[in-house]
Order: sequence, then C-alpha cells, then structure tokens
Amino acid sequence: MEIALLFEMHQPARLKKLSEFPPTSIPENLDEIFDNYTDKIILDRVTERTYRHATKILKNNIEKYKDFKINFSISGILLEQLNKNYKDVIKLFQDLANTERVEFLSQTYYHSLAWFIDKREFYDQIKMQSELVEDIIGYKPKSAENTEFIYNNDIGCFLKEMGFDVVVTEGVDYILNGRSPNKIYKNPLCNNKVVLRNYRLSDDIGFRFSNRNWEEYPLTADKYAYWINVTPGDFLLIAIDYETFGEHHNPSTGIYEFLDYLPKEILKFKNLRFSNINEAGPPGDYYDVPPFKTISWADERDLSAWLGNPLQKDAFNTLRKLYYYARYLGKDILESYRKLTISDHLYYMATKYGSMNEVHTYFNPMGGYEKAFHSFIIATTILSQKLRQKINENMCEFLRNFELPDDLCFYFNYRGNISKACSIEQLLRKIKEFPKDYLDSINEYVNQWLSQLFMIKDINEISKRCPDLYI
Repeated sequence: MEIALLFEMHQPARLKKLSEFPPTSIPENLDEIFDNYTDKIILDRVTERTYRHATKILKNNIEKYKDFKINFSISGILLEQLNKNYKDVIKLFQDLANTERVEFLSQTYYHSLAWFIDKREFYDQIKMQSELVEDIIGYKPKSAENTEFIYNNDIGCFLKEMGFDVVVTEGVDYILNGRSPNKIYKNPLCNNKVVLRNYRLSDDIGFRFSNRNWEEYPLTADKYAYWINVTPGDFLLIAIDYETFGEHHNPSTGIYEFLDYLPKEILKFKNLRFSNINEAGPPGDYYDVPPFKTISWADERDLSAWLGNPLQKDAFNTLRKLYYYARYLGKDILESYRKLTISDHLYYMATKYGSMNEVHTYFNPMGGYEKAFHSFIIATTILSQKLRQKINENMCEFLRNFELPDDLCFYFNYRGNISKACSIEQLLRKIKEFPKDYLDSINEYVNQWLSQLFMIKDINEISKRCPDLYI
C-alpha cells in the first residue's frame, strides 16, 4: 500500500481586537487593522517549534531513507512571511524540494473561501500560490487542494482545468457509503483523480496523540506503523496540520520522537511504500460530491465551521459584496481585502459544542465568537469607507466601467419577459426599451439599487457625475 504523508501549513493575518477599541481609537487605515504584533509572536514560536525543528527531523529522515517521501501544502500568506523573516526555514524546504522526493501542493494563497466569493478570485489565488511556491521553493505544484479540503465536483473540475490532475479532499463516510477512503477515486464530471484523507488515522496523531484519557495512549511510532500495516486499501493519505509537531502537541509529549521514528517503523513492513500525491495510481470508482453536499475536513465535514450560523453568513455576505469593488480598484486595497478573506476570521465566529467547540476556542485569539464577529464587521466597515473614498476620486470612470455579477444585477420583469442590467451603461440602454408607466413603477427600486451598489442617490445623478455616459 502507498502511504502519503501530507503536512498542512498556514498562519493567518489576525485582526486586532477592534471590538474592544473605544470609538475614537478605531484605526482609519487598512494596514492598522491587522495584529502584526501577535502574528509575529505566534509565528516566531511556531517557526522554532515546528517549521524549523520538525523540518530538520524530516530532512534527516529523507537523507537516511531513500524510500521516504513526504508532501506539504503551504498557504501563500505563510510562505510570504517565512521568506521575509525566516530564510533558514526556506532553505530547508528548498533542500527538501531538491531531493525530488518531496511534493508541494497548490492551495488558495490566502487560505480563503475564495471559491464562494468569485471563481476569478479562486483562480487568481490558486495561481498566485503556485507561482510563489515555484519562485521561492523551486517546485511547480502538480496536485492541488482547496482550503481546509473544501470540495465538490465543480471545484475538482475547475482545478483540473487549471492543470491539476490530482485533487485532495476528505474521505467522508456518507459520501463513501461503506467504501474505503484508502483508494484512488475519480470525479464523475471530469475524471480527475481524487485522493481522500483517512480522517481516523490522521486524527489519531492530530488530535488524540497527547490525550491521556485515550484508550490507545501513548501512541508510539511502531504501534502506529502496525495500524497502517493492517489497514486495507491501496493508497492511504494521512493529512494533518504541520503545527501538530511541537505546537499543538508540546515537545514534552514525545511528538518529535514519534515523527523521527515513524519512517523507520513504516519501512519495516515490505508491503508499505511512501508516496508523493502526484504519484497516485489510476482511479477506480467515482467520488460524487454535488455542490449542495460540499464537504471539508472540519467539524461535521461540511461548511458549518465557517458558514454555519447567522453571524458567519452575515459577515461572509458583507465580505463578498465588497469583493467586486476591491477587484475594480486593485493594488493595495485588493491585498487588504484578500487578507479579510482568510478563512480563520469566519472560523473564529463559529458556535459549536463539545470537542468541536474546544478546537475553535483553541485557535480563537479574539476572546469569543461575538467579539470575532464585531471586530470583523468593524474591519469591513473600514474597508468599505476606503473603497467609497477611492471610488469618489473618479466616480465617472467607476460608473462607466464597473460591472456587477449576475446575482447583484437589477432584473426587469416586463410582461413576463426577464432581462437584467449589471452596469450603468446596460441600465441606461434598458430603460429606453420600456414605457414610462413601467419605469415609474420600478423607479424606487432602481434608485435603491443605484444607491446601494453604485453609490449614487438616483438615476438623475448619473448625468451630473458623468454627462458623456448618459445615452
């Protein structure tokens, strides 16, 4: 059986606790809303404990065992920070890439929910991260995943169109319906390979390793290797947060020793071989995940970790609407917007129970889901003000060029015929097609649409702001 070890690496750009700021002290500039101080403290610690120490352990094993292979997936925003401040760690990853036995996967640059914002943004973030990995580490990603293993058939096919023949996601019981996750599956819409995480064996390390109440405690490398050996299947994916080694599990738990001895113990079994994910063999059965059943590796294996309650949905919908303006303006304001798309911000707003709540609380620096929500809304308000300010500097150009996505367009229903306007130019052309009595009946709605989405009070303001546009 092929064994693929995949280590997930990500650190967010955390927001300051804006909900605790007095109104007069709330930052006005976008670069002041992020908590760079806390980020630096955490990244220094995680770099020393995991990115440096654990990587040296893996590098030593790569040099010791010619059949040892591993896989990494690093968010662009983390790789960017490592390259800026921790060059020795980057050198370790470059050395690993040069062995040709270490694979680096593609994922969204900002570890974001970009797929649900706009497909162009998803494409851009995957491309940006892939290019950064190739530029800094010297490896061109061949396989891909979406943030937190979020997946459905459409996501898989989109990634295939981008050139990734292998996509990694979660082995979800109700999708498998009694089948094993330890096989290579295929997407029913486009036949690209789908590699599934074995969450039970993965979580034995990721969550249960240091749990003294666990019936299998302590977990040793030889015991774990034996479990793998008696596990049926063809391709076993063990995917865990890389921070498991030294950060989530303290060094005193023996986690470093476990990592150090694991390759040796697995290689003792002649039928077990380490593999890179892009080496996955020919696929067999279909792994069918329609969009309405979108899965992930978090919590209930769905989207509820980020979009499960009204606060999260409200925050996300606010963020999504701002995307089109940030994309239109580009440059620094788009970069600030993208930092707000980091999935961690929504994760902090989750309202879960039991062990799932414990995990959310562990990662939450905001002091609770309500504070996380209020801080995020303050941040998006600051962003919105900056967007409006920039747009007002050249309103005519904005009115001439800005176009909304289909779901934000204005829809006309005249005598059962449906049509739409997604830009000011389209609106002005459309209103010439309808009689005055119909236009009078929808005038209030048109003005609301213009006010909310184009920042002008009514249709008459178009000619004042941009006379040459008024057809």
